[in-house]
Amino acid sequence: MRLFVALDLPEDVRDALTAAGQAADPEVWRPVKPESLHITLAFLGERPEEDVEAIAPVVLAESVAPRLELGDVLLLPPRRARVLTVEIHGPLGDLQARVSAGLEAAGVYTPETRPFRAHVTIARLRPRVRPPREAPLALAPIAFAGPSVTLYVSRLHQHGATYQPLVKAPLAQRVA
Repeated sequence: MRLFVALDLPEDVRDALTAAGQAADPEVWRPVKPESLHITLAFLGERPEEDVEAIAPVVLAESVAPRLELGDVLLLPPRRARVLTVEIHGPLGDLQARVSAGLEAAGVYTPETRPFRAHVTIARLRPRVRPPREAPLALAPIAFAGPSVTLYVSRLHQHGATYQPLVKAPLAQRVA
C-alpha cells in the first residue's frame, strides 16, 4: 500500500485552490481534482497493510487544528518545475514534526532530510511541455484551520492518483 498522512482542507479553501488550478493555462497545466487537494505531512511510500495498525494511533493523537493561511503561488521544484503549488503559512511545522516523530517511533517512517515545506499542489505540468519561469497566477490570502488529519492510501492510475482515506482524526477548530 502506498501511504501518506495529510492535513485536509476546509471546503472554501478547496474551492479557492480548485479555481486557481483551473485558471492556469490548460495547455501547460493539468489541475488537481478538488477531492485530491491536501497538505502532505508525511509520505510513507509502500508499506504493508499491517502497518496501518501502527500508524492509526499517531494520526488519532492529533486534536487541535493550527491556524494557517494560503500564501504565494510557487513553481516546484524551482529549477525545473513540475507542479504549481500554493505555499502555506502558519505553525504547521509543529504538527508535521509530531506526526513525523510519532511515525518514526512506531517504526514505519524515516523522516526526510530536507526541510518541511508546507504547500498544496494545485496543478501538474502536462507531459512534453516546457515549464514556465514564473508562477502564472496569484492568490488572495485565506486564513483557515484544517478540519482533520488523515492517513490515505494512494493508488496510481494512468491519469493521476486517487486517494482513499483509511484513518481520519477530526481536529478541534481553535487556534493551536
